[in-house]
Amino acid sequence: MPTQNSDVVVVGAGIAGLAHALAASKAGHSVTVVERDQRAVGASVRNFGLVWPIGQFVDGNAEDYDRGCRSKQVWTQVAADTGMWFSDHGALHLAYAPDELAVLDEFVASTPEAAADGARMLTPAEIEQLSPWVKTAGLLGGMHSSTEVNVDPRVAIPTVARWLEQKHGVSFLWGTAVLGIELPRIQTSRGVINAERVIICSGNEFQQLYPEAFEATAIRRCKLQMMRTQAQPEGWNLGPALCAGLTLLHYDSFKALSSLPALRERLDAELPFHRANGIHVLVSQTAGGQITIGDSHHYDLTQDPFETQDVFDAILDYFDTFVSVPRREIAETWHGIYPSLPDGKRYLLSEPEPGVSIVNGLGGAGMTMSFGLAQDHLAGNLAVTTPHGELAAAPSH
Repeated sequence: MPTQNSDVVVVGAGIAGLAHALAASKAGHSVTVVERDQRAVGASVRNFGLVWPIGQFVDGNAEDYDRGCRSKQVWTQVAADTGMWFSDHGALHLAYAPDELAVLDEFVASTPEAAADGARMLTPAEIEQLSPWVKTAGLLGGMHSSTEVNVDPRVAIPTVARWLEQKHGVSFLWGTAVLGIELPRIQTSRGVINAERVIICSGNEFQQLYPEAFEATAIRRCKLQMMRTQAQPEGWNLGPALCAGLTLLHYDSFKALSSLPALRERLDAELPFHRANGIHVLVSQTAGGQITIGDSHHYDLTQDPFETQDVFDAILDYFDTFVSVPRREIAETWHGIYPSLPDGKRYLLSEPEPGVSIVNGLGGAGMTMSFGLAQDHLAGNLAVTTPHGELAAAPSH
């Protein structure tokens, strides 16, 4: 490969990398994305495909919720431009116990941004009308929110890459590893690229470039187990994505609510295996009509490569308490691994040297947050961590 020139080089073609390629292209820069694999195979294609703003409130702060909503706008545009499968039926949080209903009631009452965007409590009869796949025995009510959308990640990620290439003129180098960076030179396994700026979105491979930038963060990996059913009958439609009580213990949006400790205490006692394995259950649909079900959460720097049947069984046991679909048979299982920051930090934005940015640690919120985060990053609206561990305003580009 002869020496190439590009204003911006993005390392990694997962959703964070694609989002930064879009933001840089919209800012008027020429952009090249370098991906070591022939296609994206990491966490960005191993998830639910759910864009989930409703889970992104932090202590009542709506900043990340707003980023999620702006990401939804981009996903909506991609679907409109490409014809990619896309579902915008929102999400249903279901309550089968008074303490679950109390958490949802408190959330709607205390989160005006969500209520303004349509989050509202529903009766069991209203839920049955909205989603006939919800089990109504013992159902006390639930919350519907309209900000959530569903894409199929195995379709969506390559679709976004083609959309960036064809509509925004972004160049891609697949099957190409970045070996070293000494701006303006970026040495790859296929030659040199000269660039003014590099944005590293290496996801789970965070120890390959600037590993020292990650050392101080105590970043670790989260392993999750997931599965898909057989395809449902032709024309079948899940409607809203579904979840129940365990999910209320997972997302930051509910952590500060005064009603949550009682729910946590009960579920810790009633479902100790689920709680010990970080299980909560989301239900989404794919472009091919399968149902995606998961997941578990295990945190460590080095993860065991094997899957555990007991975890799959526990996920399905909980799924069966609130969902009934025509074809429940499981067609495939897998695990995904994504970087996760401790202490509730939502993302890592670091500048190890001038002209080089690292974006990582979005946890399981990459599909939800990436487009909005990339907009804010390149607009200079976010603080970055310098090599000395100080926070400074991000440069605008």
